[in-house]
Amino acid sequence: MRIRIRLGHSRDRSYTIIIRPGLFKDLSGLLAKGGGWKRLFIITDSTVARLYGNSLFRALQRNRWDAVLLTIPPGERSKNPQTLLRLQSKLLDERVNRDSLVVALGGGVIGDLAGFVAATVLRGIQYVQVPTTLLAQVDSSVGGKVGVDHRLGKNMIGAFHQPSAVFIDPVLLRTLPDVEYRNGIAEIVKIAAGLDRSFFSFLERNVSLINVRDVRVVSILIARAVGLKAAVVARDEFEQGLRKVLNLGHTIGHALEAATGYSMKHGLGVSMGVATEAKLAVRLGMMKEQECVRLTTLLSNLGLPVRIPRGVNAKKFATALAHDKKSDSLGTTFVLPTRIGKCVIGARVPRSVLRDVMGNSTATTSR
Repeated sequence: MRIRIRLGHSRDRSYTIIIRPGLFKDLSGLLAKGGGWKRLFIITDSTVARLYGNSLFRALQRNRWDAVLLTIPPGERSKNPQTLLRLQSKLLDERVNRDSLVVALGGGVIGDLAGFVAATVLRGIQYVQVPTTLLAQVDSSVGGKVGVDHRLGKNMIGAFHQPSAVFIDPVLLRTLPDVEYRNGIAEIVKIAAGLDRSFFSFLERNVSLINVRDVRVVSILIARAVGLKAAVVARDEFEQGLRKVLNLGHTIGHALEAATGYSMKHGLGVSMGVATEAKLAVRLGMMKEQECVRLTTLLSNLGLPVRIPRGVNAKKFATALAHDKKSDSLGTTFVLPTRIGKCVIGARVPRSVLRDVMGNSTATTSR
């Protein structure tokens, strides 16, 4: 399947997303058909390098590509300004130029970080996304958001820098640990819950096949989720309005990640965030109770958490919430669901309501 994201007015930034099982083995040839690049810089982590990066590097060398393979430690804690500077310096030491291409091979951390390297070195060079996790395939690889984390919050330093192409191979998910698979499923539920009621119903009907990673069903999930996100990005590239609907579950989710020192997986935080924000919507009279129950039931049936675990530091959570990117001078705003498939952007939640709902959804403690 090919999905075209059409962007740009004065300058065309459109690109194609290719989704095909088995695509990875043909990636060297697909890159050869690209934009006339002279050098390739593959940025990945040590785990993905062992699984896929080394084989891609060898394939590129066999095809006489001038390629460089750069690896970093896996995990969210590598997504920081220090790692960014090291990668930028390495590219400059290797004499990167405007005929060079960055290949982001990995999960969301690699996609965000490698994309930000490409956005900033030489004031911007081209890059492609080759996501290897379900979360990256349906979310971070699409839309051009790149950046790094700061001690005050996630993705606080970044830019919009669209990839030249996105190559998605569902077969790569066969090596994905279960927790990482659930990570991606959480984002798929979020997309369906925020944008498409019929897609949400499809998820409900196929819970058992999703849980056993049926390749046919998972490929459909990826295509539908990417198609929905691509349509939103095409209408609101720089997140001025509509695109904010994709932040459903992220206000709570990002704060949980920051409060746990990013030891919490993004998708699991989003799952708890979606469930908690649905409860906020019910409390504010914006969503019917049965819709909230339907949402939390699907999350639970897919093996995803809906309650915030004990041990989350309440003070750190509140600090992270206050520094959320969606905050303004009047406080933190939320994307809240009004029904399955519909959301309202910029909802303000009274602190008393937030404290009450959080108290019923978690066992946070001050330390």
